Formats: sequence, C-alpha cells, structure tokens
Amino acid sequence: MTHKRLAMSSFCTWDNDTLVLNILGKPSAKQDAMGKAKGNQLKISVTASPVAGRATDYMVRFLAKEFGVTINDIEVVFGRFNVNKQVRITSPKKLPSVISKQLSHEVKNT
Repeated sequence: MTHKRLAMSSFCTWDNDTLVLNILGKPSAKQDAMGKAKGNQLKISVTASPVAGRATDYMVRFLAKEFGVTINDIEVVFGRFNVNKQVRITSPKKLPSVISKQLSHEVKNT
C-alpha cells in the first residue's frame, strides 16, 4: 500500500495505529544510532554505505529492532535513495525515548 506524504510540524506523529517519522539519514556512520531531532526530522545514523538503497534497507532493519516490529511493518514512503525520508511503522511495540518524549510533548500542547 502506498501513502501520500504527510505534512508534519514535528519529526513524528500518529496516523491511527501507524507511527510516521521524518528522518534525516546519515549513512556510513561509525555506529548505528537514533539521534536527536533536527528541525522536523529525526537524525538516524547507520553504518551501511549509501549504495543502491542499501543504507535505507539497513536503516529499516535497525528501526524494526528499535520499535519491536518486523521489517514488513515499516514502509519507506519517500527517500529510499536520499537522506531525507519518511517512514511509516505499523503498530510499534516499543517507542524509543526520543519518540515517546516528542509524542507526549505534542499531546500536552494540543
């Protein structure tokens, strides 16, 4: 299933039971890491090289572990061959602290 780009005021939001993330990818990093927000994107570093979309594929596997889902639960909406990406994570089982902090902040401000 393909989705339209979702305009967001922060790097993450819920769309029903799906978490939507705007990502600023950093391939060829020293280690895999979920970083801080940079504007309306979340910086995510991966060790994979940016060749033929491999860094994005690797990032999806990294995110699957971080969110407790399978790789099939993650859809790259756009940015497969770019550092600017949007992904949709269906029914995440875990929320990393940077995500839960942002989502609770948004709830307080609505």
